[in-house]
Amino acid sequence: MLKRVFVAPDPGLLRLRSATRAVLGIGAAVAVCALTGHTLTAVMTGGLAALLALFTVTDPRVRDQAVTTALLPVVGLPVLALATGLHAAPGARDTAFVAVAAAAVYARRWGPRGHALGVFAFMTFFVTQFLRAVPAQLPELCSSVLLGVLAASAVRFGAWCFERRLTPPAAPALPPGTGLARTTTRQAVQVSVAGAFALAAGQLLSDERWYWAVGAAWWIFVNTSARGETLVRGFRRLLGTVLGIAAGLVVAVPVQGALLPTTVLALACVFGIFYSAPVSYSWMMFAVTLLVSLLYGLLGALGPALLALRLAETAVGALGAALAVAFVLPVTTHSVTNAWIRLAVRCVHECTTVAMRRLAGDETADPAPRAAELEQLLARVRMSLAPLVHPFSPLRARKARARQVLALLDDCAREVRGLAAVAADPYASHDARLAAACWRVEAAVHALEPDSGPGRAPAPAGPGAAPHHPAAEAALSHLDGLERALSGLATPLRSSPRAPLTAV
Repeated sequence: MLKRVFVAPDPGLLRLRSATRAVLGIGAAVAVCALTGHTLTAVMTGGLAALLALFTVTDPRVRDQAVTTALLPVVGLPVLALATGLHAAPGARDTAFVAVAAAAVYARRWGPRGHALGVFAFMTFFVTQFLRAVPAQLPELCSSVLLGVLAASAVRFGAWCFERRLTPPAAPALPPGTGLARTTTRQAVQVSVAGAFALAAGQLLSDERWYWAVGAAWWIFVNTSARGETLVRGFRRLLGTVLGIAAGLVVAVPVQGALLPTTVLALACVFGIFYSAPVSYSWMMFAVTLLVSLLYGLLGALGPALLALRLAETAVGALGAALAVAFVLPVTTHSVTNAWIRLAVRCVHECTTVAMRRLAGDETADPAPRAAELEQLLARVRMSLAPLVHPFSPLRARKARARQVLALLDDCAREVRGLAAVAADPYASHDARLAAACWRVEAAVHALEPDSGPGRAPAPAGPGAAPHHPAAEAALSHLDGLERALSGLATPLRSSPRAPLTAV
């Protein structure tokens, strides 16, 4: 797993730049809150607000990112007031916490903005439990949230807005359903059940730290769509927590809240959270758990017993999530994965079409955004297929078929990236072989459609071809590779829905 984090592709060094900017933004937020005389509790709140503003806002366009960031306090501050106001009313507090958790998942139906606002609302309620905030602290906590979001925004949109130079990829999304057919509706119900279970069981373990169980159950649902994804995410969260607690015993306990080493280690954890999140949920949770241990050290509450309780509460939350996704309105991996695969294949076709328009001399045609969208879609496919390719999966036949699909889709992505790279050369379009190759790719895509017939006849090659051009040879090679990969997908994807490809 560690090798995967450091050798995973990082096109444009986006992960590195995002992680470095997060350190700067959160460091600035903490410094501003401290220099303006806020207490330690408020400084932590401001730092968390900055972390969430940088981590959860994922709108494709910078303008939309700025709007979403501006809306975070609009959602967060009322929740903060609610959570602190219910401090002395445990029954009402517990009910409100579960309701906020369900609403936060339900808000995902409104895309990246709904997701970011939902996460911010839930974490605002969560942090008041973590810091045991009371109504008298509300004004200071509100000001620290505002300062944290402003400091993060100044770094993200002012000092270092590297996204302005990038072409924003379209955010992939499955076609929405209605009512209980909609995944977000089902997951909102599941979160309500999982949260209630985690809250009750967590309070049996501890009257003071029960909220960790609710937080663990809720975060397992974030960015998942199906039963298998959620179960694997729960396992990875538990694994990351175990590793983080072990590191906390070695690193955080000896430090015991000393300001300078704790600050340095906390910023290193922030970097680890942002750098590892896109490629490894386990290592992200490792960094989160170590960061929490360091914060407990600053609060003077860290010890081996607390870390053991943290593990137990996480296990309870993971169990609650597993029971909810297994028995309450389950969303099968089969239906979700097939939908993501179809979207990925369609994106391959669209990227090929745009690349060929560019090769034909259309300067407005840019395949780069489609190639970036394909990478996001493939990430969703990998997440959906994770339960089947997991080392602990006993379904060997299904695992082999899932790996075959992943390998062929990776081949498609590699060929698409290569085709997009050579598409800027207009001379390549003079080679008539490219038209015939594009028709073969289109026929291969058409053959993967559920209701397709025998396929379309290829277009004629046209009049005599111009002399072979190096760019044309490269483009032709990528098109041939695409045709082979798409043809290879026909066997697993055109099988009966009952075949062991993606069903759980």
